[in-house]
Amino acid sequence: MSQLRATKPGLLVCTAICIFIFIYLRNLTPEEAEEEPTHPAVVECGFYPDELCSALFEGKEVAPQIAKFCRNPHGSEILAHLHRPGNCSRISQELHFITRPLSAEEASFSLAYIVTIHKELAMFVQLLRAVYVPQNVYCIHVDEKAPKKYKTAVQSLVNCFENIFISSKREKMAYTGFRRLQADINCMRDLVHSKFQWNYVINLCGQDFPIKTNKEIIHYIRSKWKDKNITPGVIQSPSIKSKTSQSHLEFSPEGDIYVSPNAGFKVEPPHNLTIYFGSAYYVLTRKFVEFVLTDIRAKDMLQWSQDIHGPERHYWVTLNRLKGHYAQDTCVYGPGDLPWIIQSPSLFANQFDSTEPLVVSCLERWHRLRVLGQAEGPVEAHWHFQRESHFNTELNR
Repeated sequence: MSQLRATKPGLLVCTAICIFIFIYLRNLTPEEAEEEPTHPAVVECGFYPDELCSALFEGKEVAPQIAKFCRNPHGSEILAHLHRPGNCSRISQELHFITRPLSAEEASFSLAYIVTIHKELAMFVQLLRAVYVPQNVYCIHVDEKAPKKYKTAVQSLVNCFENIFISSKREKMAYTGFRRLQADINCMRDLVHSKFQWNYVINLCGQDFPIKTNKEIIHYIRSKWKDKNITPGVIQSPSIKSKTSQSHLEFSPEGDIYVSPNAGFKVEPPHNLTIYFGSAYYVLTRKFVEFVLTDIRAKDMLQWSQDIHGPERHYWVTLNRLKGHYAQDTCVYGPGDLPWIIQSPSLFANQFDSTEPLVVSCLERWHRLRVLGQAEGPVEAHWHFQRESHFNTELNR
């Protein structure tokens, strides 16, 4: 009884704080935003996630400050669904996977995805269900160094979907190392040999997230890049050339793999290729993928790339040029970035981290409402993330 009595006042205080934050966010004026907000000790994001997300998207200045005190509202819930025994129908419903094509146009144009993952299991599920539709096909490359429990959870999820599979050959990944490139090649080979017919392949990592719907991605490819590859890049500058003119070795102390330069210098690229520098990310036609897997120039370029720094930033863009500006830092998005992210013309955003869990939670709510709003047929109830939405729907117009 004493514990119960001690809990009641705390519960009342917590409830009062949450109500205050809810009212404050909805009625915030520009003048009030300039004042330093008073933060509660802890805020549960799941109490009013839609209002807080809407405030972040609308750029209310106090919202990112409050978001700093939020807990991950969905991560533990996602993991619980994965680890709890049950049938695949239950898993797909409870994790809100879309199980029918949302339009005739999408049903007739299939995409392939390559997703490389090594951590952040809940975030991977959020990404997968955001890009998943039954007419696409997905190859998942799980880092060979990932914990056994992680691999088992991914396998359990993948087993529930005919069009998702794990790469037949796994690599021990190293940042900027050759095996990152090899992992994509492995998945490409699996995709080409699979029974699925697809038009383009898109590669992602587990910490990316889409900011365009499947329909919008298809429209973009068909209107601007029909029968073409998207591999942005420029001829490498002198500052970048040192990374391809000097050999780099992978070494693995205590199981971790690192890439380090050595004293050797590279021979000239094969077939007198001009080396370009660009993004590790791409959208490639199926015809180009088949070229990569069979052409002698592509094979020799792959062999030459085995001991250069960040080969995935050179390989695709160089091969696509057969016939800028460099920034090494990686930006991890925070809540304050949400307003401009959803206005970006890009297809995907990279990268997100579990240290900012609310960012992906808000982004996937916005994205799912946009996806379902474009549906041309009936929408299943479990495709929604919540029964009642307090999300500002004006943001999706």
